[in-house]
Amino acid sequence: MKTFMLKAIQTAESGIRRGEGGPFGTCLIKGKRILALAHNTVLKNQDATCHAEMNAIRIASRKLRKFNLKGCVIYSTTEPCPMCFSAIHWARIDRVIFGTSIQDVQKRGFNELAISVRQMKWSGKSRVKMRGGFMRRECLLLLKKWDSLSEKKVY
Repeated sequence: MKTFMLKAIQTAESGIRRGEGGPFGTCLIKGKRILALAHNTVLKNQDATCHAEMNAIRIASRKLRKFNLKGCVIYSTTEPCPMCFSAIHWARIDRVIFGTSIQDVQKRGFNELAISVRQMKWSGKSRVKMRGGFMRRECLLLLKKWDSLSEKKVY
């Protein structure tokens, strides 16, 4: 499991270095096979929907040639926002594992809605399983790297 979160962290770092988006990365797997590694590309694409999870779902769906990603797990460096959690739910991804919380990125000025995945799961009666705080320390280090940048944009 740690291997997949480390991949998500590495792809987030790559996106930050290239100035493509915020400090967010995702690794989407089926079994032990990585289907997609993606980072946030909101700045690169000038598209508010290009979050890491959305990008990974698009890649995996194209690779498998289907929207139904049942049997997959998504590792995200930060708790998915409502848009991303909805896409995870609609793609029928079995489980989401994330590091830092929505509140952690709100503190950095990102325009996050203060609705947790747990609230969305409960109110929407979603079957997506979740685990938060996984490798939290390592994911917080990623946010701290973002904090240290002189050229960064929050959105």
